[in-house]
Amino acid sequence: MPHPVRRQRRRLLQWAAWSCLPPLAACAAAPVATLGQALEVAPGVYMVPGTGGEVDPANRGRIGNAGFIVGPTGVVVIDSGVSARHGEALLASLRRITALPVRALLLTHVRQEFVFGATSFQHHGVPVWMHPAAARLMAARCDNCLKTLKRVLGEDEMAGSRVARPDRLLADLPAAETELAGLIGRRLRLLVHGPEAHSSGPGDLAVLDESSGTLFAGGLMDAHTIPDVQDARPEGWRAALAALQALPLARIVPGHGPLAAPDLVAQTRRYLDQLDERIAVLLAQGTPLSDVAEAATLPEFADWDQADTIHRRNASIVFLRQERALLLR
Repeated sequence: MPHPVRRQRRRLLQWAAWSCLPPLAACAAAPVATLGQALEVAPGVYMVPGTGGEVDPANRGRIGNAGFIVGPTGVVVIDSGVSARHGEALLASLRRITALPVRALLLTHVRQEFVFGATSFQHHGVPVWMHPAAARLMAARCDNCLKTLKRVLGEDEMAGSRVARPDRLLADLPAAETELAGLIGRRLRLLVHGPEAHSSGPGDLAVLDESSGTLFAGGLMDAHTIPDVQDARPEGWRAALAALQALPLARIVPGHGPLAAPDLVAQTRRYLDQLDERIAVLLAQGTPLSDVAEAATLPEFADWDQADTIHRRNASIVFLRQERALLLR
């Protein structure tokens, strides 16, 4: 585990990075984010940054990014926060900017820090949309996640939070894109990739605001934060990243971490490739599973958030997958 001073320094550096909004190189003139503050990253496009790090009482579990896109006739919200209270805070942040109706909440993927605020939106009459594969995963897993969050964050912080039932399942994505185009008077595209819509996770979505070139990456990409491979289908994830590289992106709002330039797509691909290559070497050397996490350090990503936790778990997961593939041959 890292020294506490090192961990605190890394979190302070993350917050400094969150103040570096477009133009991405002109950080000195950009506003500094405070927790829950919506930052306009492009005209009508807002990011509400999380803290990064691990879920704990100090950050109230608000570690993931959320956002919303304001059109002439309404608003679409992207991801809902870790709790009903967090969802209410996101709505309050939105209401400080616009009184336009919220037409839909899009849940891009199933991680606990993104889904449990959905009930607050439904309470205010906002329909929840997600892919059916993601909805199935949420129904199967998230009751246990909620119990864990109540234990870590406390019953009071998680009061009113429950596993939402989506109001619309986006099985027909072309139709959904057509509807989104008219939903707020602004052209949005929903992007899903991989065999059976399985890339970084089952039913993971990305949302592209075409007029600004802003991509809300959901579970597909984290910035300066180790991506989680637990639910991934690697070939689908790589196909998704390849498709994103072909798009005219101007900026990326990642699931975790600061606003990023389009080269985050290639950086994410490098992490996946380097992880696979390193694990293949360890497997060929006969490294036991108990030693893999310690031996799988990747220098390029060693100082990223969650390198001491998620990367070590990723290494073990990929090792077991590669070992199984060898046995099946």
